[in-house]
Amino acid sequence: MTASRANLVRFLDAHPQVALVKVVEALGSTPREKGAWMLVSPGAMFGTIGGGQLEFMAIDRAREMLAGGGAAPHPPFGHLLPANGEKGERLSIPLGPEIGQCCGGRVELSIGVADDQIRAELLRQAEAEEAKLPRILIFGGGHVGHALAAAFALLPVKVIVVDVRAEALDGMPPAVDTLLTPVPEEAVRDAPPGSAFVVLTHDHALDFLIVAEALKRDGAAYVGMIGSKTKRATFRSWYLKEAGGDEAALSRLVSPIGGEDVRDKRPAVIAALAAAEIMTALSRNRAA
Repeated sequence: MTASRANLVRFLDAHPQVALVKVVEALGSTPREKGAWMLVSPGAMFGTIGGGQLEFMAIDRAREMLAGGGAAPHPPFGHLLPANGEKGERLSIPLGPEIGQCCGGRVELSIGVADDQIRAELLRQAEAEEAKLPRILIFGGGHVGHALAAAFALLPVKVIVVDVRAEALDGMPPAVDTLLTPVPEEAVRDAPPGSAFVVLTHDHALDFLIVAEALKRDGAAYVGMIGSKTKRATFRSWYLKEAGGDEAALSRLVSPIGGEDVRDKRPAVIAALAAAEIMTALSRNRAA
């Protein structure tokens, strides 16, 4: 899983006794992939191995272990496997009628109490994963900017909202970074390859400057600008005649963002549609 290190720290600090449940093998059709994990405390969970009966039973077993139940010689589901040097126990579980699921595959889980060494390793992994997350730069902290930030806050991305107005950056989700700058186009130049740029400031002229800069980034995963067909046409004329742009670069611009199939212009709706569009672009860029 991809875990925000800050969220993981908060969970571990609040729950001194936790068990780690990890997918160590996924064969056939399974809810999650190999490497997916979750933490289970006596009263809370962090992360997921896919939900359903598989997860419910894994949670029950993890809590038995936390309560001092030790290893189960005859588990109520699946069967025990050699631990292969892992702490705790390893189970092979069929995802069929035996447990009330119809995936048809088989999952091998490791379940064990997380000691200080495991906790430290989880934090190290979370930090490494966070460093590799794709970057999304949202230019403009207006209504749609706030809605987009909220939509992305739950997703495995690193989000930075950029604005020239301090008050526009107030109230952003804790997982979202903010950048107050009088020259927002510099943030485009500083962004790592594969970043996504979403432009929706309060000023059309500023939008145009930022988009022109973003279109210079050949490795950008996504360049989008909020607005109408008229705004795109106005940008096209300016970009080709005054900004030194060309049709090849212009063809990479997504505008309006979120597509045109849904006409609802409420910020939360635009944000939901645009977030799906941007996540698709990021996925395609990473697969390329």
